[in-house]
Amino acid sequence: MRNIFVDGYNVINTWPELRGMKEYSLEAARGKLIDYLQNYATYKGYRVFIVFDAHMVSGSLEKKEKISDSITVVYTKEGETADSFIERAVNNIGRRVEVSVITSDSLEQQTAFQRGATRMSSMEFYFEVKETEDKIRARANKNYSEKRNLLEDRIQKDVLEKLDKIRRSR
Repeated sequence: MRNIFVDGYNVINTWPELRGMKEYSLEAARGKLIDYLQNYATYKGYRVFIVFDAHMVSGSLEKKEKISDSITVVYTKEGETADSFIERAVNNIGRRVEVSVITSDSLEQQTAFQRGATRMSSMEFYFEVKETEDKIRARANKNYSEKRNLLEDRIQKDVLEKLDKIRRSR
């Protein structure tokens, strides 16, 4: 299973929908990011860690919130950036599992790469998540259309022809 570490605020500040949303509610932008990544992680079968900085929040302690089997949200402790948390986590995992780091911070990308993780910019990830949403939507539409329960599928052909004649004569 692939583990993905996402620099939450970096992504929020990069993705168009979230960047606009954060202007009036940072909490709403965080919630929307979690929603996007919940669908993505479930569809792909990945485990995603969304890491938010709390290093400027006086007295804050590290907090991990397991949203589902595939999503964990981490708020760092006072004095710790999302970058340093991600570096430590990737370092602890080592090269035992496949790890990706999502950030547009080039120094963080380089550090992640040196520790054996693949890296992706926030915008590249945006397009991957959007592509996955399209696949989810297409699959849902296909399943819906396959399960349609049309009248023409349930009545005898001669009755259908008579009804069609009546419809056309009007």
